[in-house]
Amino acid sequence: MTDSAQRPAGAEVQSDSARAGHVRYPARAPLLDADGLLRGFELHLRQLPVDAGDEPDIRKATDAAAAHLLDALGASDVRTALSGHPGYLNLSRPLLFSDAIARLAPDRFFLEISPDLAVDSELIARLVTLHARRYRFVIDDLRKPDEAFAKLLPYAYAIKIDPAHFDPDMLQRLAKALKSAGKLLIALNIETHEAFEQAKALHFDLFQGYFFARGCKQSGRRVNAPRQALLNLLRLLSSDPSVAQLEAELKLNPVLVMHLMRLANSGEASIGRKVATLRDAINATGTNRIARWTQLLLYADGRKVPLEHDPLVQLAATRARFMELASARLAHANRKVVDGAFLTGVFSLVDAVFGDTLENTLEALTLASHIRAAILRREGQLGTLLGAIEALERGDWDGLDRASAALAPLDSCELAQIAITAAAWASTADQSKENEGLERIEE
Repeated sequence: MTDSAQRPAGAEVQSDSARAGHVRYPARAPLLDADGLLRGFELHLRQLPVDAGDEPDIRKATDAAAAHLLDALGASDVRTALSGHPGYLNLSRPLLFSDAIARLAPDRFFLEISPDLAVDSELIARLVTLHARRYRFVIDDLRKPDEAFAKLLPYAYAIKIDPAHFDPDMLQRLAKALKSAGKLLIALNIETHEAFEQAKALHFDLFQGYFFARGCKQSGRRVNAPRQALLNLLRLLSSDPSVAQLEAELKLNPVLVMHLMRLANSGEASIGRKVATLRDAINATGTNRIARWTQLLLYADGRKVPLEHDPLVQLAATRARFMELASARLAHANRKVVDGAFLTGVFSLVDAVFGDTLENTLEALTLASHIRAAILRREGQLGTLLGAIEALERGDWDGLDRASAALAPLDSCELAQIAITAAAWASTADQSKENEGLERIEE
């Protein structure tokens, strides 16, 4: 439990530990490549307030705030939530000039620079110094290729562009010129499959947005996924099956066996020795956890890519785990409430799998009415929790504050902490170093 959760009622909110908690747990947003696989995360940092005072005091407070912000990125859950992918950080000028930036490993983070910063000799000198230390820079949200952009370009590894902000002909010329200069191009705010295809045609390298989580019958993304086998397994699990019945059903789909063996041998489920048989895996994991992981596997890509690289699996798993952990800390929580919260998170994205409208898909799944209401209309406590995790996905701190106001005793700091804990769980739940070779098991 965080420091703010331990404060007695009526205590002041602006303690150092509470304020540090705002940034210890940043929000993350995915970046995908042209094949739709995860290639990084932008980490949205909530800026710490700096108290007014004399200039030396302001500078000292700013340096302390920067240290808190950058220390946050070394937290264990944050590192795990990146799942081996690089983190992209949008830095303010004070952060860029802070000595605390040395706490960031150059091979793990890209430093984003806004062209709106005052591009003066002092800034360029700082970029030269950091570039010599092998830091890589990304020009963020380029709006026009002006003089400031030209000064930053020699130090840029990549350029982020929102295609909607440019005339198509100019965008094509700009993209061609930047690619010729050897720059990586990142398309911003890609929210539809159509926008993704258009940016890909312009030879953008990476894509930031949630187009992969939108229903689209034409996307062709999961045509070969064994969804029927998963649904059959879920139906069996709902009837309280014996281990023998569950073993027989699982054997019909070796891919499910592969994922279950990995799950059973993961750190959280391990029983102190390597699980070698399917029956051992069932006993070690338990039917409840098998049911939950089966729900998440509905999102798995038919290309059988590792789940830690599949953005939709990661998003669904993070939402579900967040809903589960957060609901358990609210008043009147019980197993039924927690299970309902997990289901709400899982199926909030189900239209991206089946390609139909969300309303029709939820109706076919015959979910409880309060879960459908939470997903479709954000009603009730589950709907508020779902709104909170969506705000964190966007880095919408004001939206998070509004959601937290209705989720006492949870506050924004704790919700952000829970989200990163959930992301760390999603990034590791299907990994096990002891299971090399299991990928040979195919349908």
